[in-house]
Amino acid sequence: METRLRTEETPHCPDEWRGLHYDCSDEARHAGGWTSRPTDLSEHSLLYRLPRETHDTKGEVPTVTRARFIRWCAGFLVLATFAGRPASAAEGRSTFLYEVPGERVFPESLAVDDARGIFYVSGAFDGTVYRGRKGRTELEVFLPAGGDGRTTAQGLRLDARGLLYVAGGVTGQMWVYDTRTRALVRRFDTGLTDEVFINDVALDRAGNAYFTDSYTAVLWRLPAAEIKPSPMVGRAERFIDLTGTTVRYQDGFNLNGIVLEHHGRSLLTVQSNTGKLFRIGLDTRQVTELPVEHGPLYGGDGMTFIGDRLLVTRYSPDQLDLLDVAGSGATVTRSYTDPTFHYAASSAALGDRLLVANAQFDRYHAANPVLPFTISAVPLENLGR
Repeated sequence: METRLRTEETPHCPDEWRGLHYDCSDEARHAGGWTSRPTDLSEHSLLYRLPRETHDTKGEVPTVTRARFIRWCAGFLVLATFAGRPASAAEGRSTFLYEVPGERVFPESLAVDDARGIFYVSGAFDGTVYRGRKGRTELEVFLPAGGDGRTTAQGLRLDARGLLYVAGGVTGQMWVYDTRTRALVRRFDTGLTDEVFINDVALDRAGNAYFTDSYTAVLWRLPAAEIKPSPMVGRAERFIDLTGTTVRYQDGFNLNGIVLEHHGRSLLTVQSNTGKLFRIGLDTRQVTELPVEHGPLYGGDGMTFIGDRLLVTRYSPDQLDLLDVAGSGATVTRSYTDPTFHYAASSAALGDRLLVANAQFDRYHAANPVLPFTISAVPLENLGR
């Protein structure tokens, strides 16, 4: 493990790894850290559901064919550029950092209880959910790893009742917890065990929960009537089969971040590997692509609204994009970056700060994160108007 400040230095790619299990291209090396041999991969990790097509001579480290591995990591290693220099932290108040305890966290998503000054962070590596508070620099474990089959945790969303919704990535599952008691309200399952990645979640005004799937072309829904205490595992509903719509699934991560529009009639979602933005009508179930001026939003991940502007967190190139969204399209009006960002995956406003999860997914496979894991707290005024 490294405990130094982040550096742009890229590990050397040994000749014996070229063409085997790793992408040793200049692009992958530039993206950082994907040239080191994986160590101590837990079966609870984000990678454990990769197809185990080959093994090393000791049978200890699962590997995959080059094509399948590149398909998986392409979702994380999108390289993109944006026309114009993004604003930076030097132009306003300073950013400070919250610290997330643990050596294998890889914080992915954020959910905020602004009234109480509390926020929650998901750990992609083993499913731990952490809780932070304004005024305290270090987070605490809120839901321990592995509970209720939660071996990884991706997107989070908190509703007005204090229910926390957790997306289960490769498990194909979703969980709902009562944050007042930490009790599981109910667990839901898609029924899929392969080619599934439940990535992010949004809630509508009626209390229904919608989950993106980055591998299978389906938008999943948990009906509000089913989100109630029950020992029975609920079945997630296929709200929309995206096959044949304007969303074209391909290698890498597809639909990712998702958010409800202010008027409550539709959802917005971003496709990470193409940078495209889509609107999904809740009543019509119609899917429409919104052209993005100054786009595309390559590497688009978590989404939230700051006032009336849509904010898209982009893990590559470690940037926040603010957009004005209209009926037929959207425009990137401002972009922001910060030296504390490290594979920024999601954002959420808490008071006068924007919290940004530094996932470090570029160091996930090599298992050499920069410690401690952090959440950046950016002054909202730095994002401009």
